[in-house]
Parts: sequence; C-alpha cells; structure tokens
Amino acid sequence: MTSGAQSPNTHYTATAKGLHWFMALGLIGLFALGLYMADLHLSPWKLKLYSWHKWAGVSLFLLALVRLFWRLTHRPPELPGHMRFLERWLAHLGHAVLYLLLFAIPLSGWLMSSAKGVQTVYFGLWPIPDLLPKDKVLGDTLHEVHETLNWILALVVSGHALVALKHHFVDHDAVLRRMLPGISGKNQG
Repeated sequence: MTSGAQSPNTHYTATAKGLHWFMALGLIGLFALGLYMADLHLSPWKLKLYSWHKWAGVSLFLLALVRLFWRLTHRPPELPGHMRFLERWLAHLGHAVLYLLLFAIPLSGWLMSSAKGVQTVYFGLWPIPDLLPKDKVLGDTLHEVHETLNWILALVVSGHALVALKHHFVDHDAVLRRMLPGISGKNQG
C-alpha cells in the first residue's frame, strides 16, 4: 500500500455496531411484547402494554432514521472476496429488505392506530397526528398487514442471523466478527 492511502474498513464503526445491536434487541422485545399482548383480554394492563409497544415502535422508527443516515454517510466494510455474485446480491437484497421493514412496520402500525381511532401519544406527552380517518374495516386490514410484516421481519432476521453464523462457522471469515461489539478493526470511526 502506498503512503497516504487509506486502508479499507474491516469492521463496522462503533456507532454502527451500537445501532445494530440496540435495534436488534429492541425488535426482539417489541416482537415478543406484540405476541404477548395480542391474546390478552381487554383490560387496563393490555391498554398500557399497547401504549408501551407504540412508544417503543416510534422510538425504533426514529432510531432507524438515525441508522439509515449513518449507513448512507459511513461506508460499510466490503464483503469477503470469496463470495460469489449471487451471494453478494442476496446480501445486499437482504439488507435492503431489512431497512424497508424497519420503516414499513412502524408506519403500518401508525396507520392501523389511526384507522382504529386510537391516537398515539408518545410517552403520554406528545400526540402524533393520525394519518387516516377512523375506519374499522381498514383498521382491521392494516392490523393484518402489520402482523404479516412482523412475521416477514422475523423470517428475514432469522435468515440474517443464520447467514452470519454460516460465515463464522462454515466459511471461517470475518463477517460476523466485524459486527460484534468490542472487536475493533481498521478505520474504526
């Protein structure tokens, strides 16, 4: 390498790693909470859980905006050279689908709440405007959309995790390690 040339990134930045793992834990928690609260009988406890679920969903939506901005302004490490064209294409497609779902799911929840006539008041302080007029049939349809998108996300995230484990245990490359917290690489920023 010539002097003055910058070496390639081998790991994600600490900020990218933090956003990745915080969102991963948040999404798992939201998914579990959604499964739990969906089958509860109507009660003050269920209404409180729905509020918490919506607050966390809004928070992760805002964090997804930060994450997208970070991703667009900080180039990620290159994929390993041994990966074939189809594998690279699928990796890029998988990441694009994950980002799409990070926005589509909270938007579908917001639209559903609006159509059901239940305004979201962020942390009980800031009302978020409804996007649609109250419409029970549309609200029920959007509920199905929201639920379906969450199951798709669960499948995509599971595939994402399995592929990362395949890279680690089968391919023996650094794809998983470069996203692990506490492991640094070149040009950490």
